[in-house]
Amino acid sequence: MSSTSKKVVLWSKTGCHFCGEVKAFLTARNQPFENIEVQGNDVLRDVLEAKYGIRNVPVIEVGGDGKYEALLEPDLEKLAELLAQPDEAAV
Repeated sequence: MSSTSKKVVLWSKTGCHFCGEVKAFLTARNQPFENIEVQGNDVLRDVLEAKYGIRNVPVIEVGGDGKYEALLEPDLEKLAELLAQPDEAAV
């Protein structure tokens, strides 16, 4: 299985320096990602608070098939490790 089936969801806001670093990192690796813009949308921050107990961004979710691991800090080394892990879709 290839790592190309990994889905990445980035929760970010315009003007966030760390969010920009994560976007640049993913783009440089040709890793597609879905960007969820929380700027001006408190409902989305409420979702983050319900899921992870925080309202700040960036939050990076990596996974697939409904199973995701979240990075609550912009740790690019950890993100690279998650992207390099083989998929666990074989059930």
